[in-house]
Amino acid sequence: MEKLVKPAILVVDMLNDFVTGALTCERAKAIVPATAKLLDAARAAGVPVIFCNDAHIKGIDRELALWGDHAIAGTKGAEVIPELKVCEKDYVVPKRRYSGFFQTDLDILLRELGVKTVVMTGLHAHMCVRHTSADAYCLGYDVVVAKEATDSFTEEDYKAGLAYLKTCYGADAYSNEELIAAF
Repeated sequence: MEKLVKPAILVVDMLNDFVTGALTCERAKAIVPATAKLLDAARAAGVPVIFCNDAHIKGIDRELALWGDHAIAGTKGAEVIPELKVCEKDYVVPKRRYSGFFQTDLDILLRELGVKTVVMTGLHAHMCVRHTSADAYCLGYDVVVAKEATDSFTEEDYKAGLAYLKTCYGADAYSNEELIAAF
């Protein structure tokens, strides 16, 4: 793997409600240590860490009709899991749809940081990670996936998500070791 060109880590929906709460993904717990390790290495290398977090408005947001109440803005369920230790130099971008870009300031933040490559982590490879990757690709960013720090409700959804990202956006999936060496 070559060096990543001006990377940033995007951490999608690693929230209490997705790991232990209203929309618990049992598989999410398994990626927490790898995600924490990757974030620590990124911070040490000066790579920006950006959390793209569901922050829904109760009774209004469309996703709630499909998925029920989850990650309601201002609640404990909408907070990043404590194991990932949001730091002062990290960025947090609230979102109300699957994509971290849709009607948020993520694109302008990435451009002001000079980012060229987004490293996707979090939940779910076939939904929010997929939609965020789609918008990143369409906006001209290179997309790669941290395979040890990304997952879905099922192995089938995870593999389908990674395959889709590779086919549609050329997004290769790499191990933490490979990514850290490429910072």
